[in-house]
Amino acid sequence: MKPSIFAINILMITSAMPLQSYSKPLTQDFIGRNTTILRDGSDLMTPEALWAMGRVGSFSLAPDGRHAVYQVSYYSVPQNKSHRVLYTLNQDRHASSLLTTSSANESDAVYIHQGKQILYLSNQGGSSQLWQMNADGSGRKQLSQLDRDVEGFLISPDEHKILLIMQVDDTTAIERKYQDLPQASGMVINELMYKHWDHFVTSVPHPFIANFGDEGVSHVQDILKGEPYECPTAPFGGIEQLCWSPDSKRVAYSCRKKVARKYATSTDSDIYLYDTETGQTTNLCKTADFQEPATDYTRSLKDQAINHLDKDQNVGYDTNPQFSPDGRYIAWQSMARDGYESDRNRLCVLTLATGQKRYVTESFESGVDTYCWGKDSKTLYFTGVWHGTSMVYSTTLQGCVRKLTDGIWDYSICGLSHDGSHLIVKRHSMSQADEVYSIQLAKSHPVTQLTEENKYFYDHLTMGKVEERWIPTVDGKQEQAWIIYPPHFDSTKTYPTLLYCEGGPQSPVSQFWSFRWNFQIMASHGYIIVAPNRRGLPGYGMDWLEEISGDYSGLCMQDYLSAIDEVSKDPYVDKSRLGCVGASFGGYSVYWLAGHHNKRFKCFIAHDGIFNTCQQYGETEEMWFPNWDLGAAPWVTPDAPVYKDSPHLSIGKWDTPILCIHGMCDYRILHSQAEAAFAEARMRGIPAELLLFPDENHWVLKPQNGILWQRTFFRWLDRWLKP
Repeated sequence: MKPSIFAINILMITSAMPLQSYSKPLTQDFIGRNTTILRDGSDLMTPEALWAMGRVGSFSLAPDGRHAVYQVSYYSVPQNKSHRVLYTLNQDRHASSLLTTSSANESDAVYIHQGKQILYLSNQGGSSQLWQMNADGSGRKQLSQLDRDVEGFLISPDEHKILLIMQVDDTTAIERKYQDLPQASGMVINELMYKHWDHFVTSVPHPFIANFGDEGVSHVQDILKGEPYECPTAPFGGIEQLCWSPDSKRVAYSCRKKVARKYATSTDSDIYLYDTETGQTTNLCKTADFQEPATDYTRSLKDQAINHLDKDQNVGYDTNPQFSPDGRYIAWQSMARDGYESDRNRLCVLTLATGQKRYVTESFESGVDTYCWGKDSKTLYFTGVWHGTSMVYSTTLQGCVRKLTDGIWDYSICGLSHDGSHLIVKRHSMSQADEVYSIQLAKSHPVTQLTEENKYFYDHLTMGKVEERWIPTVDGKQEQAWIIYPPHFDSTKTYPTLLYCEGGPQSPVSQFWSFRWNFQIMASHGYIIVAPNRRGLPGYGMDWLEEISGDYSGLCMQDYLSAIDEVSKDPYVDKSRLGCVGASFGGYSVYWLAGHHNKRFKCFIAHDGIFNTCQQYGETEEMWFPNWDLGAAPWVTPDAPVYKDSPHLSIGKWDTPILCIHGMCDYRILHSQAEAAFAEARMRGIPAELLLFPDENHWVLKPQNGILWQRTFFRWLDRWLKP
């Protein structure tokens, strides 16, 4: 399948060629697909090529099963912004066509009216609102003109009602400004959770329900009117946290009905059922006589969560509800323990008539990442990580789990075809960004590729080989690691080698594709990469996963050293040119290893890492995280290993050049951590650099910042690891 080629006007920079552009622009500032970015004669990935690749988003299949509409995001380095466009797919002709050609962002498209029209979001006119067009892109018209942005929507099965996600004011933690001081920048803060992820909390998302028709939306009502709670759950929750019943009479949603200190210390969200006719709301997770245990802030909150563990009361995260097609059941993802955000996500199914709950993925000793119901209302399909890949599985209501896919990939489920015969999924790997595929559910489950958004790049770039290896640990176990080799690898030569330290701290090193921490671009710069699934990562059983909690500097650090030591035995690894890089918990790992590596490494790079764990406890915003991961507050357990062995306490043993990177809008781990690490390294006379981004959060999202990140990253590595 080959997407149609269209003319665009987009300037992109490479380090070796001047600005270029397409003729006959769609609009002057249109940002779209760019196939002019690769250097002439080179088949190696560059930062500019990486940022030129399209990023496939939402995908909606038409009722006929042969057509689809989907979203792609493109980035312009010169304009320093992104642009979301819509494509249609004709599976009969194996062709994609650009559907939206304006400079507005258009997204979240779905078919309505038996596939005759498409409903979508557009910010044409400056505000994100609902729009409608015919399936061929004609007849566009705006359906909503609300006084605030629509951030997401979900239309009811009968298409008479619609859910809208919009922001409402919140003064729980930050007092409202005086009306006669409109330019005062000060904020009076009187509670926790006044900041979250990358912003100060002055508003929260709420779900609104409205009547829907060809003339637009009407009778818009806030389901949580007067309540100070957020739905969907910040900072990453979206419309997937709400669903309609098949009869369009009820809405299920996930919500953590807590504020301030209770919100900051608890992950206890629940599934609520809202009756659209009566307005009545029912909590499906708690029985009427359940009382939440009192919190004792003089003891470890982790111990209290374990002591109060009760599977039937769903005291952890409960998110992403979905009704079964026959309306008899509702499923959701459920964590057992309060305060433990990385607990195993199980699939819970509730029988609506009786209230009986069952957990149908218990035989799968890892978490459920995405899922959907089968057409028969007796089967559920889900994805989960096991041994470094995320595959598709099925389970029955009796909990019989079966694996459906194989290969070195990561899958995520988009949904089920209308006739129930195919799963629509996204698939990526360390060598390919997301594309959409179809999995036939009969017989051998063949997989068919539906989109080829970045085929041009894969046809012109050479990717490095990705190899699985199992490595012995210091306590006699085995850890899985991925080894990524440079393109055109020659085993008779020697290469500088990087140890990659994963974040999370409980995020898997599966077959992920990153547009920043990209293994293929590291390999294209001539590096071998060692990416271990050290202690604390999912996909190897609960004991392996939970080894890290409260023990950041224990076996997980030894696992890193075991991995680099084992791979360094290979004749093509230059032991005199080893580097160590990582972000978030990976940044903590870099800071810790800098004081304990015994001269293994020649340079380090830490991005958004924790340098001082005592400092981190009081600086972060989601307090359940340090309460669980660090064990308790430092004044409660000052002798805990995670405090007594904080990276900053080993600064006297630092002896190796280090680059510290941090976003100044990162409220999960404040930039003061990187600034302290940099200052103390320089005070010791150690070569060090500090890269600060005043306008970035825990990630780097702006194109020019992304290019700067890559250039600084490789300039530092090349300086110390290449002759």
